[in-house]
Amino acid sequence: QVQLVESGGGLVQAGGSLRLSCAASVRTFSNYAMGWFRQAPGKEREFVAAINWSAVGTYYADSVKGRFTISRDNAKNTTDLEMNSLKSEDTAVYYCAARIDYYCSGKECYHTSTDYDYWGQGIQVTVSS
Repeated sequence: QVQLVESGGGLVQAGGSLRLSCAASVRTFSNYAMGWFRQAPGKEREFVAAINWSAVGTYYADSVKGRFTISRDNAKNTTDLEMNSLKSEDTAVYYCAARIDYYCSGKECYHTSTDYDYWGQGIQVTVSS
């Protein structure tokens, strides 16, 4: 069983930055790939970013590439999402997710929400224009 808890959300002006963190309660965090997804009101949940177990592979949605950075610390059981140059369209509830990692290279291996087995409760990010 994996428990995930997000932190760091809030209200920020357009152009600003926020850093989300996800803490995982699990014995072997390095067995898991980690992802960030988001859901805006009236929209489906969408992929934002993912990172493989070793942090060698990082993957981003086109809409956030160059602005967001995903990272992880396997010693601390955490994964972070640094969000810069925020836009009003980034407003959403952000979810941290985990699944057992396996050998697969490429964004297509990590961007499907139904592939993830464990989810955090979500955290609100609001970007004011």
